[in-house]
Amino acid sequence: MDFINRVITKIFSNPSVGNTDSSKEPEEAKALLTTNLQENIQHINNSLGNSSDIVIREIQIGSQRQIKAAIIFTDGLADSKSIQNFIMESLMLNVANTDPDKLVTSQEDIFQVLKDHFLTAGSVKDVSEWGPILTSLLSGDAILLLEGYAKGFSIGMRGWKDRAVSETTTETVIRGPKEGFTENLRTNTALIRRKIKDPNLWLETKEIGRVTKTDVAIMYIKGIVSDDILEEVHKRLDRIDIDGILESGYIEELIEDETYTPFPTIYHSERPDVIAADLLEGKVAILVDGTPIVLVVPTMLASFVQAAEDYYQRADISTLIRVLRYVCIFISLLGPSLYIAITTFHQEMLPTQLLISLASQREGVPFPAFIEALMMELSFEILREASLRLPKAIAQSISIVGTLVIGSAAVAAGIISAAMVIVVAITAISSFVLPAYDMAMTIRMLRFLMMGLAASFGLFGIIIGIIAIVLHLCSLRSFGIPYMSPFAPYLRDDMKDTIFRMPRWAMFTRPRLSNQKNIIREQSTPPEKPRNNTGG
Repeated sequence: MDFINRVITKIFSNPSVGNTDSSKEPEEAKALLTTNLQENIQHINNSLGNSSDIVIREIQIGSQRQIKAAIIFTDGLADSKSIQNFIMESLMLNVANTDPDKLVTSQEDIFQVLKDHFLTAGSVKDVSEWGPILTSLLSGDAILLLEGYAKGFSIGMRGWKDRAVSETTTETVIRGPKEGFTENLRTNTALIRRKIKDPNLWLETKEIGRVTKTDVAIMYIKGIVSDDILEEVHKRLDRIDIDGILESGYIEELIEDETYTPFPTIYHSERPDVIAADLLEGKVAILVDGTPIVLVVPTMLASFVQAAEDYYQRADISTLIRVLRYVCIFISLLGPSLYIAITTFHQEMLPTQLLISLASQREGVPFPAFIEALMMELSFEILREASLRLPKAIAQSISIVGTLVIGSAAVAAGIISAAMVIVVAITAISSFVLPAYDMAMTIRMLRFLMMGLAASFGLFGIIIGIIAIVLHLCSLRSFGIPYMSPFAPYLRDDMKDTIFRMPRWAMFTRPRLSNQKNIIREQSTPPEKPRNNTGG
């Protein structure tokens, strides 16, 4: 019986077992070209279903037009003007004036002669297997095949339309760079290299997705990044076996340390300056072609409270704003819960005048405080989600109608007390202060849990909930790094960039847990006041 169970487990854990199509796929990908040009063209048409966007241009090259060739590219993905200027013109005009047969000593050398003397494109690769040929063709490259030769060229001619570099909509700043990532992988890597002009900034690209074959790039700074973290990133990416990757969220779910947690264990951003700063701390950036969102690993809880603008302002201003964010986290998490607990179980904590005012407001309200808060929070979440999905012009009207008209009408109808409207409004505004949207979503989820505990056990339930959240946070890891560092474990040297931000000259070391080599970041000294030169 154990043997049968092991066999069944092996079959269902290995997708290739019992699947004849996936087992044949590697053999078809490794199939070689033939020396017959027409057979190769027919193979491409059959493989791609005679797709109308596949352009096949047959030409004849050589001084006597004795060599038949075919240029194949995908319309819309390849730059047709570059193909005409750098491939067709070179082969049909330049080769006609110089006989390539006079430059070669054997048939094998004609490819090298074409590459060295006639093809003026920047990237030219030899291909002989159908797998790389079809992948390059569908990635925007041009394929050059010759009659009588069982190999060809893959020429870099990618030139599809993409979005221009513009300001981000989710991470806006008053002071700092306004540029953000786009959906083009090469544009994104170029934006990072503009920030870090160091040869130690290394880039590695993987192809993930059996169907989509999405390019996933890994960027890190050699000599700063931890070798263990880099090895773990490669290991987790290599074990991904999925049919398609359409956004970096696919990668995030497949490589994160803990799935069943509301807290994000992978940081992401669409700002090149933020990613460059993380790379300088010894972290690894994961870029996915087709999305402006770049992942950063490892990450800590404090990273979700930090904003790019914190490092462009003076230290005292940045510290004040950062402390305000931590205060808003507690307001967003515990605002309705404290109101429910105090008005339901601990009325003696309120001043007499305030207690009388709240009691008079709730005199005509038919629901308990918990149901009242739950109705208001759900209504606000519905309005927030509707404003995100509707067109911008309508979304503004919906938000104004929802906050003013519905809130005022609910108070006038005696369904909701005015104090509850104030509490929910302050809570909602506080949740918008967090720079990271996914962490704000986490706080919104936990808010309902804290409301239930407050309605059941009062302040004791709130304390139990806080302890449970802290214990859960201390158990999390991000690629082996404690999620609560530098709070737990406590690292005094790393505390200079958590709740408080020390001056730039004092932040001379990198985080120690994510970086064990090249700790020293700078050798700056505090600025000195100029001496008075009164003369004599």
